[in-house]
Amino acid sequence: MFELKQFLQHQKDLGLYRSRKVCDGMQKPEQVYDGKPMLSFCSNDYLGLASDKRVAKSFQQAVDKYGVGSGAAHLINGHTNAHHALEEEIAEFTGRERALLFSTGYMANLGVVSALLNRGDVVIADKLVHASLIDAAKLSEAKLLRYQHVNIDSLKMRLESHQANKKIIMTDGVFSMDGDIAPLPEIVKKVKSNNSAIMVDDAHGFGVLGNHGRGCIEHFNCNKDIDILMGTLGKAFGTFGAFIAGSEALIETLIQASRSYIFTTAMPAAIAEATRTSLKILQNENHRREKCQALIKQFRQAGKQLGLELVESPTPIQPIIVGSAEKAVAMSNQLAEQGILVSAIRPPTVPDGTARLRVTFSAAHTEQQVDKLLCGLESLM
Repeated sequence: MFELKQFLQHQKDLGLYRSRKVCDGMQKPEQVYDGKPMLSFCSNDYLGLASDKRVAKSFQQAVDKYGVGSGAAHLINGHTNAHHALEEEIAEFTGRERALLFSTGYMANLGVVSALLNRGDVVIADKLVHASLIDAAKLSEAKLLRYQHVNIDSLKMRLESHQANKKIIMTDGVFSMDGDIAPLPEIVKKVKSNNSAIMVDDAHGFGVLGNHGRGCIEHFNCNKDIDILMGTLGKAFGTFGAFIAGSEALIETLIQASRSYIFTTAMPAAIAEATRTSLKILQNENHRREKCQALIKQFRQAGKQLGLELVESPTPIQPIIVGSAEKAVAMSNQLAEQGILVSAIRPPTVPDGTARLRVTFSAAHTEQQVDKLLCGLESLM
């Protein structure tokens, strides 16, 4: 069918073939994959909340009240008190007028851009934004322009090169494959005079950065300057789903026009209740972020001594650049033989020649586990 076997063989020949591992048990640093015990450094459970008993208890209690499935889309009869309360609490936490829940971050990005822009409008996106933002721009039929990664001069050139009634500047807050942070204050300064809106996908910063976990907007103290904020709940929050936070007018517009909101079954109410508990924990237990930062510092100091090619990242995402896809896969496999799980990231997810091992840390890791990872990496040098 459509020469699919040739495509699959081509992927294998290039070292780009993807396969899944089957995990047995909850998200924790030590798990069983395909029947083998492994120490995992590839989860986005940055604060260790995915296995928190308090979060699980909230979920279980909510299942008794709401059942398992939501039954319908939010605009039919799938929107419960749990969903509504979570939206209000996220809005308060982020300092926004309103928040709107989506079933995934991918759908949130698709829903926002396609609802707000049309043919003749312009999207200006950082070269390394998440794939969902690029797909969102294409779906909207707006003209898509890319600026060099975190390069403000390049952004300015793009801004000035096209005139349009509506422009949205899109960037990740924390870039998922490099772990670096977008220079939001500089972006705000350039955009203010260009009658454009700023959208930040803070999937990997929300819950992790800032003194209270509000993400990049708190890290840079620029909340009022960001028009559209997207955050996910399946990473630092340890649950599932996503949200858009912004003005009253923005959220009401999305309710009316966002197809990925209107035509999608709502997340289960039990997930919303579990996330409400995660939000409380996140606000009250700063030690989780502090612990994660300590592990990052431990890894980076030792990694540099080993001669690892690390990206300048202050976040739980710590890539090790190795070059070719074949080398990245080989190193990942060698670590797996030692019982250490680290993902090999290859093109097209990252540019050619920048294949890497993507190490991610969680507050649930221990110093001893980080040492084990470092010893495993040293054995590959």
